[in-house]
Amino acid sequence: MAENIQNKTGGRSNKNNNNINNVSNTIRSFFFILILMCLGGFVIANLNGNNAAQKNEVAISDVIQRANDANGNIEKISVTGNTLDITLKGKDTPTETSRKDPSGTLYEQGLIDYCEKLEGDELKKCQETYPTIEYKEDINGWGIVLDVALTVLPIVALVIFFSWVMRQANAANNQSMSFGKARARLYGPDKKKVTFTDVAGNEAAKQDLTEIVDFLKSPKKYEKLGAKIPRGVLLAGEPGTGKTLMARAVAGEANVPFFSISGSEFAEMFVGVGASRVRDLFSKAKKNAPSIIFIDEIDAVAHKRDARGGAGREDEQTLNQILVEMDGFDNDSGVIVMAATNRVDMLDKALLRPGRFDRHVNVTLPERKDRLEILKVHFKGKPVEADVNLEALAKKTAGSSGADLANIANEAAITAAREGHKAISNSDLTEAFERVAIGPERKSKVMNDKERKITAYHEAGHAIVGHVLPDSDPVHKVTIIPRGATGGVTWFLPPEDRSYKNIYELKDILARAMGGRVAEKLIFGTDAVTTGASSDLKNVAELAKSMVVEEGMSDGLRNIVFPEGATGYYTITTSKPYSEKTAELIDSEIKKLSDEAAKRAEEVLKANKPTLDKLAEELLTHETLEEAELEPILKDAKIPASAKLH
Repeated sequence: MAENIQNKTGGRSNKNNNNINNVSNTIRSFFFILILMCLGGFVIANLNGNNAAQKNEVAISDVIQRANDANGNIEKISVTGNTLDITLKGKDTPTETSRKDPSGTLYEQGLIDYCEKLEGDELKKCQETYPTIEYKEDINGWGIVLDVALTVLPIVALVIFFSWVMRQANAANNQSMSFGKARARLYGPDKKKVTFTDVAGNEAAKQDLTEIVDFLKSPKKYEKLGAKIPRGVLLAGEPGTGKTLMARAVAGEANVPFFSISGSEFAEMFVGVGASRVRDLFSKAKKNAPSIIFIDEIDAVAHKRDARGGAGREDEQTLNQILVEMDGFDNDSGVIVMAATNRVDMLDKALLRPGRFDRHVNVTLPERKDRLEILKVHFKGKPVEADVNLEALAKKTAGSSGADLANIANEAAITAAREGHKAISNSDLTEAFERVAIGPERKSKVMNDKERKITAYHEAGHAIVGHVLPDSDPVHKVTIIPRGATGGVTWFLPPEDRSYKNIYELKDILARAMGGRVAEKLIFGTDAVTTGASSDLKNVAELAKSMVVEEGMSDGLRNIVFPEGATGYYTITTSKPYSEKTAELIDSEIKKLSDEAAKRAEEVLKANKPTLDKLAEELLTHETLEEAELEPILKDAKIPASAKLH
């Protein structure tokens, strides 16, 4: 089917181009053969001319008579097989040639045979009387062949060179002719079909897209009621959520051709190429209607236009052509444009208006039940042990995309193979999850006793603060084994997926993040704190800034937000959407949140120092503690009243 579609796409213009190319190739071949014939004739004529100019053929009887005569004027005779080359006196090269007659009497009484039959003094006399006789190797005509080869080979080399130049020129011409062609990949019905059953999770997005499938299958049903088929569907979501797979599923369900291209494939260094490829892509889709055009990462060519680049910028020409093509669709064209992006805020408003991308479908990160279904899809066909708990893995992987889950499944299989397991076990799942989330264990990194003790108290500080604070997530696991870029890790997993976080939850996150640095200060002194908390402090600063600037959660700037990069009034006069005075206030509020988090962590750890020591000791002994092992150690930890927020 794909081949038929492509042929149909070419239409009459492709056929005419093929005819022109065939005529052009025929003309080239004719001239090429004509040149070869002229060169060959020149070589043969040149060889024959040279031979004719150099030697005159005479009878052998004349040669014998002149050789026996002192006035015969013969200086030397050279014999090669049956051929005699005669050099006359006063000449440097042979001027005459003759052939011996193998069967005639002249051969028997010939000069050469006569001298060869003599012996002793008679031979000496014969050699003194007759001209010098030289015998050459009988090469049976190979000398002529060698002469011809030495003459012809350079000409052949030139012919091959010019032929190669012509082919390169022809290839460059073909490439230039196809430069403006769209490089879309076509997925026809003959390809492996993807349907909604292959897409786990995202039921809301699939429900929105089901209508698009119905439009493609039964357009008349909607046209009778005066409804217009949507011209564009924009799939927006985080990277790895399956936007491309969703688009292919729509094409598979509707059983229509699917033209897929990336936004970056429209861009070239030559002006006008992008717009030409857009025209070619839409032309192909219309000829194969009903069909779907899918533009992945459309923000690469459809970002907001402004006065900085001017109307001549290549990306703006490409965007303008996309707008024109979508606006010029006939209502019955049967072509739907689908696009995917994770940066909707970067797209030009003209692209998002009704009549172009009419439908906006959010492809969100999967929830727990969706993650379980996705994991089942990716573990299908892989050997797993009977007690493998995919539900527990789905619980751990909150915030993971479909691509992340696929990566975890693949890493689990790799881990099982590396360990020599016949099937994937729960330990393989855990190792795969931690490898993807943080990084592989760095078993080669050796810490001394002091570093291990600092790391143990650091991770214990995180765990205890997070455990006692009422709005923090439960502690899942603590380890002091280096993994990825970290010296140790403390996991906090939410009991359920949540769409929002309140201010108490965020402040508890800040406090538990400060627990590691505070624990180091309490045990080893203020001057002994290490760089191990640098990542924690960075996370605290970023979260505190987000709470102040984007969420309006600070005391001094409550309910006021300052989104950086906002368009409109703020960006007319300043690069920041707030004044310098406000910037100082923002810095003050960020510091206030950070100081509050450090103070709460310190009060919690001071009130639970015995638990801190015990947990650190257990970590030094066992290095890794799971949730069940942590529970008896942390059961006596309490929150002091001074650390409570409500």
